[in-house]
Amino acid sequence: MKSGKKIHHGHIISPPENGQYLDSLQLNQLEHSFREWATASSRQDVRLSRQRILILFLIIRQTGAKLNEVLSLNPFTDILPEQNCIHFHGTDTASKGHRNVLISRILSSEIRTMLEDKAFRDTLQKHFDIDPGFVRRKFYERAQECGFPKEIGSPEALRKARAGELMQGNMPLPAVQMMLGHSTPNLTSAYVSFSEEDIQEALRLFLERESSRKTSARNAFFGKIQSIQHGDIQVCVKLTTMSGNTITTVITRDSMKNLALREGRLVTAEVKAPWVILEQADQKPMCSAENTLHGEIIRINKGAVNTEYAVRIADGTEICALASTESSRELDFGIGDCVWAMFNCYAVVLHVD
Repeated sequence: MKSGKKIHHGHIISPPENGQYLDSLQLNQLEHSFREWATASSRQDVRLSRQRILILFLIIRQTGAKLNEVLSLNPFTDILPEQNCIHFHGTDTASKGHRNVLISRILSSEIRTMLEDKAFRDTLQKHFDIDPGFVRRKFYERAQECGFPKEIGSPEALRKARAGELMQGNMPLPAVQMMLGHSTPNLTSAYVSFSEEDIQEALRLFLERESSRKTSARNAFFGKIQSIQHGDIQVCVKLTTMSGNTITTVITRDSMKNLALREGRLVTAEVKAPWVILEQADQKPMCSAENTLHGEIIRINKGAVNTEYAVRIADGTEICALASTESSRELDFGIGDCVWAMFNCYAVVLHVD
């Protein structure tokens, strides 16, 4: 039976008019194009000029900041490599204003190396005093060089692409809003509150995981431990995500001690896609799975052996599920169908920093 209930997602940005933005692979392709272009000239003055454009691109690529926010930066006082962050001053009343945005250690190290070069520092005596129109033209050129429509290579489109990339990577919505300078919603769920420090920790963990790619798990939920129920051999751990969902897992007492888990600690829960089961029903299914999340199928990738489903739940988090292609024919799911994503408590793996 097809469930008619629709999922309403929180929007942090308005989508591009043509509905397109670059995905992660295309963003990386564009970054590679910028890097090659920045070093292609035999003239030092041209290379230094292009390097300024490159650093603007890299900052927008990772932080999703507005172009005028980046151009107003003082590279010597607002970019803080030692703290792996950039201080933005805000540009309008709709923005959150002054904010510190974390960047990965890899980008931080690269920017520090650039700023330590005397020749490059000399080009920044007037900071990033560059005509915005000139910057946009260079962004358009790089996008077209990659075979993309120039509009989706604009600084504004890259901001939207970065937001989409973060959401697809399951960064909590409040963390994305804070990074982009939007006002942050109430971070109090029925059981637990999240501070701005908690959100910054979520950002830091996400960026480091994004840059290192150390895990093969597709589904990651960041949250705070709500309760720990002790048993003789195992313990039941419940964590609440920033959107108010509860994730339940069961681990051994030894694992709890090794991870130094306690109520109120921030953790990441990961679930591999093959452990997620999808079911269509108007009401929450009566089943033994401790974790059930309601969402809408937004992508289907059919393969010869397996079929991959991407399900977006109400807060924008995406959950990936895998089923055999043979069984997927019987399920007959389609894009836009509302489903319940279910997984057992033993399928959840906890990570702490």
